[in-house]
Amino acid sequence: MKNTLIRLSFLICLMMGFQWSHSQPDNSTFIKAGKLFDSEKGVLLADQVIKINRNRISEVGTEISIPEGSTIIDLSEHTVLPGLIDAHTHMMTLEDLNLDHPMGDKLLFEGDALRVLRGAKRAKSWLDNGFTTIKDLGDSGAFLDVALKKAINEGTMDGPRMFVSGPIIISEGGQVPGLVYSHRNVIEDEYTIIKNVDEAINAVRKHLTYGADLIKICANNTPNVTSLTIDEMKAIVKMAHRYNVKVTAHATDDRAIWEAVTAGVDGIEHGYQVSDTTLTLMAKKGVVLVPTDISRPLFSKLYDIVDFQWDREKNMQRAKDRYTDRLQRAIKAGVTIVTGSDNYLDLEMPQGEAAKHILIAYHEEGMTSTQILQSSTYLSAKFMGRENELGVIKKGAYADIIAVKGDIENDFDNAMFNMVMVMKDGKIYVDNDKLVEEIFVADNLLRSYEGQYQLNPDMVITVAKNGRILKAGATGQGEYDFYPKDQNVFYSSSVNLQLTFNKNGQDEIESLTLLAGGEESLCPKIKE
Repeated sequence: MKNTLIRLSFLICLMMGFQWSHSQPDNSTFIKAGKLFDSEKGVLLADQVIKINRNRISEVGTEISIPEGSTIIDLSEHTVLPGLIDAHTHMMTLEDLNLDHPMGDKLLFEGDALRVLRGAKRAKSWLDNGFTTIKDLGDSGAFLDVALKKAINEGTMDGPRMFVSGPIIISEGGQVPGLVYSHRNVIEDEYTIIKNVDEAINAVRKHLTYGADLIKICANNTPNVTSLTIDEMKAIVKMAHRYNVKVTAHATDDRAIWEAVTAGVDGIEHGYQVSDTTLTLMAKKGVVLVPTDISRPLFSKLYDIVDFQWDREKNMQRAKDRYTDRLQRAIKAGVTIVTGSDNYLDLEMPQGEAAKHILIAYHEEGMTSTQILQSSTYLSAKFMGRENELGVIKKGAYADIIAVKGDIENDFDNAMFNMVMVMKDGKIYVDNDKLVEEIFVADNLLRSYEGQYQLNPDMVITVAKNGRILKAGATGQGEYDFYPKDQNVFYSSSVNLQLTFNKNGQDEIESLTLLAGGEESLCPKIKE
């Protein structure tokens, strides 16, 4: 009878995932947070505990008990935040500031394969700097952003979660200035060029078919002078909204912004020359603004690279005054601000590091630290309709969590660049303070665990080495990864099972103990 119950328990664990009883070890991870940013309310909470099960947050609070033997990440001296979201990136673009035609160099000499490989490296730099989610807004007519997103999702490479737009939908000429007519095919390979309402409608169908999560348009084509018509933009918005997909618009001057908002877009990128009248309309219609401003340190770096010496401080101050005026007028009008770096320039530092300067830019322009963090987490996730899963630390959300060292209320700029930990999907990618001790099991010991173990007459557990972990599966069931908890104890983050390997007097592996559903089962190793 007991063997039947154990077998049934094991099958339930494999098929559904078993909720552990209090009598057994808890494979959850617990984070002790000295300060925790509640991004929904925009406040800092003290002495919180976060419980993580697999890749989701299962509990947050001050009264959470931590079972003995659990994995604990002690961040009690640090500030814990939801993973940051950069709502305006271009992973497949990095322009050399000293080239006369950097866009042409990219389009003519880089090629799709090299672009996506370089994009993968850049994506990793965003993750390393605390951005666990990005919104990529226009990278090649070949939908390379979709390919990169798939590679990250399947674990081929490390990077942030990606929401992608595919190529920008744009009017004749794109955003490449000075191109001669005979080379127009270069632009057509990079953008989705539309010439009328029918093409606008079909462009949306095309993008959604090939994997876009949202639509990016250019209401005006700066630095070129061409633009979409209101009717074309309305057609795009209507078709996208039919499929519950958001539309965001590159728009820099007030006319382009007003026309895009009138056409029904959900977001405005840049919005440099927006008027108070248009801001009022944006607030009324719930259109967000993504200010892609530059911080003072990045301005200085840019000036150094291009050797710009003429009235540097005066020019920088003029630009910052314009940024500040626009941002503060938008906030006063009630427009929601969403963080986006638009960082595609080679500033001789990792692009993810340069992207984080957008937080500093907003701070320089008068936003408070909590306002900036809300714009970089909850409000950005809300724009994407994912505010219960991303940009928050609460029950049911993905375990996308970062921690910084320092006082984010009184020393925001330094604290945000003093990264302690980056966790995405429950996995730690950055651990600068060595918060979690990595358990290393030697290859020869892992190989000694390989083999078949008899659970009962009808079921065998097969164990195999897979790199630095084990893979195990039972007869007729799928395989699961098992990670070391000790030299001879392994757990699965996919199903609630634990394997303990036992030696005999000759120091040979003779059995494993399966822990499932609060019951232990001894499984002898089958001799070959």
